[in-house]
Amino acid sequence: MIYDIIGDIHGHADKLAGLLDKLGYIHDGISHIAPHGHQAIFMGDFIDRGNQQLATLQIVFDMLDNNQALAVMGNHEYNAICYATQNDHGTYLRLHTDNNNFQHKAFIDETGFDSDLHRYWINRFYELPLWLELDDCICVHACYDKHSMDILTPLLDNNRLTCHAIQLTGKKDTKPYYAIEHVLKGIESPLPDGLTMTDKTGIVRTQARVKWWVDDWQHQSIDKTLFANNLPKIYLNDLSDELLAFGITTDKPIFIGHYWLHDKPTILSDKVVCIDYSAGKDGHLTAYQFDTKNPTLDDDNFVQFIG
Repeated sequence: MIYDIIGDIHGHADKLAGLLDKLGYIHDGISHIAPHGHQAIFMGDFIDRGNQQLATLQIVFDMLDNNQALAVMGNHEYNAICYATQNDHGTYLRLHTDNNNFQHKAFIDETGFDSDLHRYWINRFYELPLWLELDDCICVHACYDKHSMDILTPLLDNNRLTCHAIQLTGKKDTKPYYAIEHVLKGIESPLPDGLTMTDKTGIVRTQARVKWWVDDWQHQSIDKTLFANNLPKIYLNDLSDELLAFGITTDKPIFIGHYWLHDKPTILSDKVVCIDYSAGKDGHLTAYQFDTKNPTLDDDNFVQFIG
């Protein structure tokens, strides 16, 4: 079996159609059909940013419904559920702040907030598992964190969120909240006092994403382990006991999206491959073709649609 593992699409259906065509998928009138011996796996983040939200969702879910693909949830699908869901006090789990309204604007513009169409797609997002553990590999949107997965598993239905689990994970400063943050959004470290960074959307942040696949990242200087530029050579701080004890506890290859990488695709380590190369903005939609009969990770297995 060859898994065609496809990175974050973010509402760019034209790039998705182009990549599927390049990979040899043919539309049979129902969905795109995989070449013999292949199966697509989508890494989440189908929505937000691009101007082809519904077209993207239609391609992905037609393939899921036609047994031509597997998929995991991205943080943007999770955020969309929380943005649409109230807690017992009538407050949305994801507040409708200016920043959050801006992030979801492309999706809401096409569906209409709280319309039948909007509710339909929110319900479909619940079908996406938080991670896939297959015989030969693991697919998770942002981080393979076994401790967090163990916290989440009792709350899930076959790795899928329930309405009850959304309420639990949406409650800040709880173990389920931090667990789903790690799995879908990655590990973040507070920056030392007085330091900030501005992300790709212009938001000033006091935390930065950790390159958790770097060996012994807990004890490396932050200029080597954080997705941030021009930081001094100082060390991570304020890490919990769980993060200090963090380690990759599987021998299977791990595939992720989420991190908005650039330049020529390359594997992150001998165990971890990121397939997000900024298709949501000006980058190329990327796939990694993982051959279960030849599981050694190699840069030659990346395929990009450039167009």
